[in-house]
Amino acid sequence: MKKEIIEAIQEFETIILHRHVRPDPDAYGSQVGLAEILKETYPQKQVYLAGLEEESLHYLARLDEVPDEAYENALVIVCDTANEERVCDQRYKDGKKLIKIDHHPNHESYGDINWVDTEASSTSEMIFELYQAGRISGFKLNQSAARLLYAGIVGDTGRFLFPSTTERTFEAAQELVKYGFDRKQLYESMYQVPLSVAKFKGELLQSMEPSESGAASFKLTKEVLERYHVSPEETHSFVGIGGDIQGVLAWVFFVEDEEVIRVRLRSKGPVINGVAAQFNGGGHPMASGAKVSSWEEADELVQVLEATCQEYKQEKRLEQK
Repeated sequence: MKKEIIEAIQEFETIILHRHVRPDPDAYGSQVGLAEILKETYPQKQVYLAGLEEESLHYLARLDEVPDEAYENALVIVCDTANEERVCDQRYKDGKKLIKIDHHPNHESYGDINWVDTEASSTSEMIFELYQAGRISGFKLNQSAARLLYAGIVGDTGRFLFPSTTERTFEAAQELVKYGFDRKQLYESMYQVPLSVAKFKGELLQSMEPSESGAASFKLTKEVLERYHVSPEETHSFVGIGGDIQGVLAWVFFVEDEEVIRVRLRSKGPVINGVAAQFNGGGHPMASGAKVSSWEEADELVQVLEATCQEYKQEKRLEQK
């Protein structure tokens, strides 16, 4: 699969890179990290970064204004995006050839080449491995690319704490840090938050009480977000707070946005992507997303999560007998 992708990259003179809407560090890391590798390796090629910019990720990169005509004979590569609906900038279909590179469960295949590796910690880890496979063909990695790929890996592994972190993850990180970028500054950019967000996080922790099943839920209404001057995008920075709390097995954040209520599910054991799938979503077994249309539907999701946690606890009790 990597060989096919490398051959396609060599074939095309124009390459346009996409990723998912509402990007996180892995989306930017894989998209822009691959672009930096291509620019370093093939300075004569036209390489574009498509999609709406996310202001909170400006510390990683700025994107391009891509003209419509650029797609006419272009290779389009979509990074870190499980399904077509979530591709940022739907012109991704307008190229001559389409490649999907992703680490989420492959419930929706699209494009001419699908490289999906659910064992990878992140799509950025996969892009590093693509670089390794391409070195024999002349692929080059510079400091900028290394910084972006490292940020993507760090972001999707929760600073190497999530179960998705494997030996290959550490091997990639070990190689990337050799490029000498400022890791301290990068971590500060990724994890420092405004005082209003920090206070909001404290309020959430203070009010959280896990149920008997081990499930916990947080409902962030527009009114609550406005009171603390926190945007829906900023809530992503503390979605993992349930992971350090004893007694919590799985938790869900409901974030009221303009037209829908966005759902972020996380787990320390129960498989929760099945819960997400019942509510217009999906993702990894321990980290998924979904969306609901009302707070009544949100309550239904909490009930399903409660049942999932109860089943998990019952299975664990049976294993111990």
